[in-house]
Amino acid sequence: MARVVVIGANAAGATVAANLNRTLSDEHEVVLLERSNSTSYSACGIPYWVAGDVDSVDDLVARTPQEHRDHGIDLRLGVEVTGLDIEARRLTLADGETLDYDRLVLATGAEPIRPDLPGIGGGGILGVQSLEDGQAVLDAMAQQPRRVVVVGSGYIGLEMAEACVTRGFDTTVVERADTPLPIVESELGEQIAEAMRSRGITLRSGTDVTGFTLDGGRVVAVEADGDSIPADLVILGLGVQARTELAVDVGLPTGPRRSLLVGPHQRVEGHDDIWAAGDCVASVDRVTGEKVHIALGTHANKQGMVAAASIAADVRGDSSALTFPGVVQTAITKFCSLEISRTGLGVQQARDAGFDPVSASIVTTNIAGYMPGAAEMTVLMIADRSTRRLLGAQIVGAEDAALRIDVAGTALAGGLTVDEVVMLDLAYAPPFGSVWSPLQVAARAVVRALDS
Repeated sequence: MARVVVIGANAAGATVAANLNRTLSDEHEVVLLERSNSTSYSACGIPYWVAGDVDSVDDLVARTPQEHRDHGIDLRLGVEVTGLDIEARRLTLADGETLDYDRLVLATGAEPIRPDLPGIGGGGILGVQSLEDGQAVLDAMAQQPRRVVVVGSGYIGLEMAEACVTRGFDTTVVERADTPLPIVESELGEQIAEAMRSRGITLRSGTDVTGFTLDGGRVVAVEADGDSIPADLVILGLGVQARTELAVDVGLPTGPRRSLLVGPHQRVEGHDDIWAAGDCVASVDRVTGEKVHIALGTHANKQGMVAAASIAADVRGDSSALTFPGVVQTAITKFCSLEISRTGLGVQQARDAGFDPVSASIVTTNIAGYMPGAAEMTVLMIADRSTRRLLGAQIVGAEDAALRIDVAGTALAGGLTVDEVVMLDLAYAPPFGSVWSPLQVAARAVVRALDS
């Protein structure tokens, strides 16, 4: 008999447990540990719950604890693991109890980055990652803060800024880069900045936060490049890092943002009896071959499936053909009516990776220009000069613009050149787009730039 212990019951961990529960015979034991009282929820949906677009927190939960148990999973809530002995294959729990394992899965997720700045521990300075975090933000908003400051304008920062203005708060966004959402090129970032200002947000770009002023233990101002910005509530939107203290303490290998290093079967490097999946692991960037930390539920679910297949095969004494091939960093979001998406590398990322990037941007419409409701969208595309290989694409535009990024993400996964993107067989009808797809128009612009 084998006992598999899974730490973490959200996307990756719950997927591992559910798949193992289906595939392993009853003689084997699968134990799922979760330190909170929540399972299988959409962290990406929290900003929309805060904004009021999602009516109830229950709507964010894909499978409740009871539903997991009804499917035969030994789920244990409120259990925090405080120690790991990899030689003895033993976990120490917060209550002092121990739990032995034969195979271990780390699916401990990620946590909001909280930089070591003066006052960062004060009341009213909140991150957004868990359902408990989201409830804390809602509770703080119920106190009707006059001024809300969002620090950072990445995906979460941008979405939380939208939630704040939707609820009518005086909102300031402080961003270190010159334009918001710095993962996209500045010319697209300027469009995002314009959209933010048009909704009444005060945008302080090119500004470093240096600390927080507290009064009675609660935040009253954000200190930024010599200025003091009044704040009754601060929301941190600085991204996340892997929650891997348990693994780091015992010397498991880590990479970017403390993420665990795993092989294609999600096995932790150098440890045959430990697997990891989800927001706590590093993935291979399929364009550069380098390790990156990308915390997304899409990857977590796939990695959980791969880890479960590998563990089941290991228990049976054979091998699994299922692997996780890596990511191309595809992402999508919106600010109010402005849609934003990107995939692959930006120009500077491409240079840093040793490519010679050539980029071009075009402005077109989301549907055929002569159709009612046609609106503008901008597509920026990047290719390598010597190989003509597609390296990345970015989109900012009106409704139905951003999801087209999936074509570019697929092309990146296939290693296509921009010439091949031009010749892709893509769907066309006037209510859905122009005769040349916006991605293909951008690809043609890059081809011209390469040939000039």
